[in-house]
Amino acid sequence: MIQEKIETKLHSAFDPSHLQVIDESYMHSVPVGSESHFKVIIVTKEFEGQRLIARHRMVNQVLSEELANEIHALAMHTYTEDEWRKEQGFAPDSPMCMGGSKKQQMSG
Repeated sequence: MIQEKIETKLHSAFDPSHLQVIDESYMHSVPVGSESHFKVIIVTKEFEGQRLIARHRMVNQVLSEELANEIHALAMHTYTEDEWRKEQGFAPDSPMCMGGSKKQQMSG
């Protein structure tokens, strides 16, 4: 499973104090059982002193193979431990998909 692969790689790379990998594929126009759209909520000391773009690049680098071959979309919520405490352990909800696939949008 792609979800498990993401979890394993992120645990190894960042030793997070909190990690959630949520399969949000059901919110999009993809076949049932697709593992193509994910949300990652990760809290780690590794993000201390890093800007948001740097944090996202760090995650993208760890998941580069999956992003190139298996994952269509990845929403990231990257926190330091202090930021996570301020958020009281909640990340924003992802929006529902507003339409069809890229092919449908291009031909539409």
